[in-house]
Amino acid sequence: MTSLSRDDVANLARLARIEMSDEELVNLSNEFTVILDAVARVQEVAGADVAPTSHPLPLRNVFRPDVVVASLTPEEALSGAPAQEESRFRVPQILGEE
Repeated sequence: MTSLSRDDVANLARLARIEMSDEELVNLSNEFTVILDAVARVQEVAGADVAPTSHPLPLRNVFRPDVVVASLTPEEALSGAPAQEESRFRVPQILGEE
């Protein structure tokens, strides 16, 4: 059985700069014990013949060929804009800044 003492949890809380009451430290110590026991049980089951995985199903990336195609000219891109200035979209000022 693996466990963390109340002092271990207090040290972790200090390192994380988290203030905790004595009751919280004791409760968290008990919760850490449950978590560490669960991890130990998983480690017992996983043998050398079990490959490590990050996902239960095999994942495969789907790629498409990178094909260069013509893009819009600035005039075409701005053709539907209600306002434009210096080949850019002109938008209303919203922050009151110059």
